[in-house]
Amino acid sequence: MALYSMLRRTSFSVLPLAIRAFGSPRPFHGVISTVLSARKGELASALCRRSFVPYLRFSTATATKPVSDESLIRVLQSEIECAQEEAHENVEEVPDNFPFKIEDTPGERTILLTRNYGDEIIKVQVDVPQSGVGEEEEAAEDDNDAEASVDSSIPLVVIITKGNGLSLEFGVTALPDEICIDSLTVKQPEGSEDELAYEGPDFNDLDENLQKAFHKYLEIRGIKPSTTYFLHEYMGNKENKEYLMWLKNIKDFIEK
Repeated sequence: MALYSMLRRTSFSVLPLAIRAFGSPRPFHGVISTVLSARKGELASALCRRSFVPYLRFSTATATKPVSDESLIRVLQSEIECAQEEAHENVEEVPDNFPFKIEDTPGERTILLTRNYGDEIIKVQVDVPQSGVGEEEEAAEDDNDAEASVDSSIPLVVIITKGNGLSLEFGVTALPDEICIDSLTVKQPEGSEDELAYEGPDFNDLDENLQKAFHKYLEIRGIKPSTTYFLHEYMGNKENKEYLMWLKNIKDFIEK
């Protein structure tokens, strides 16, 4: 009986301590549950904090060009070196007696020649050389291959203007040893509302003496074989320079 009383007093003395520790006189298993719940909450909060820590990965790898691009760049560089050698070999100086002033803008395929002749202003637009192919077929029953000859020619547009603004415009094909007039038209001043509807006949249909007179008309104004011979050399060099610039621009684009 004395032992029972001692145990009872002990239990009553411990219980208030537990109640004070947890704030209410809940059953013991409830107290344990509260403690475990609190621990779980702390663990979950810690895990959440860890999950929001940023994970950064820095890549040091750089983008590489495809093998085909590298190969193309090498081929372009080789072609550029060949074009540079050809451009340096074919430098042509303008003759002292060349009758025109040359306006050559890099990147354009044409050049402009200008000069004054009396009260006339003469402008000549010169294009890069063209290739014309002539074929001679044999009159035979059996099929023979046609013989072809290729001559370089330069297209010219010659515009001769006088003070009143009216102008003559010649379409000319310049061969290395010959000048051919392809067309001749009369042009009204720029901005004029009056246009000449009739442009004249085909030049080759004109009287032969009239054709010769027009050739002489152009010759004394500087459109003559010595001029066009130099233009063949000059425009061939220009085409090489423009080709070289074109190659460099493409190579620069691919390398970027």
